Amino acid sequence: MGYDPLLINENQYTTPSIMHELEYETTVSLRFKVAVETGKIILKYPSEKFLKQIVKLASKIGDLLSLSDVDKEVLALALELSERAHSPIIVSDDYSVQNVADQLNIKYVSLTNLGIRYRFHWVLYCSGCHRKFPPTHSQKKCSTCGTTLKRRVDKKTPSRQND
Repeated sequence: MGYDPLLINENQYTTPSIMHELEYETTVSLRFKVAVETGKIILKYPSEKFLKQIVKLASKIGDLLSLSDVDKEVLALALELSERAHSPIIVSDDYSVQNVADQLNIKYVSLTNLGIRYRFHWVLYCSGCHRKFPPTHSQKKCSTCGTTLKRRVDKKTPSRQND
């Protein structure tokens, strides 16, 4: 969406899995490939410890089902880098990625939207019988009436990045 890693003079990291989300032989994928080959982008998988932390937090706040495996890896890598005295900034227009990053006090920027203004904690609910379920609930259907569960904001607070 317009991000050109070749124009950035800072260290840039991402996970190798990000290549699966880029359309083959597009300008974006070609820029990415050149940036990796020239050392502008360093490919690194996050350690399992940080992936588990992301899954735990995303589950707790209700964003786990909205995150792809690549999203979780990028967040885990940013968390790992921040714990190693780096100051990562995640570039993503994904609201769930931004929400989790904000909860971790990791900076993020959007390319095509304004980004989140609030941190959300989600809750699952049944639109049929109005039962509420914790965001860690693993079933997709209500155990009482069988209606497909939806999610809604349970609690919102201003984004720390907007402070």
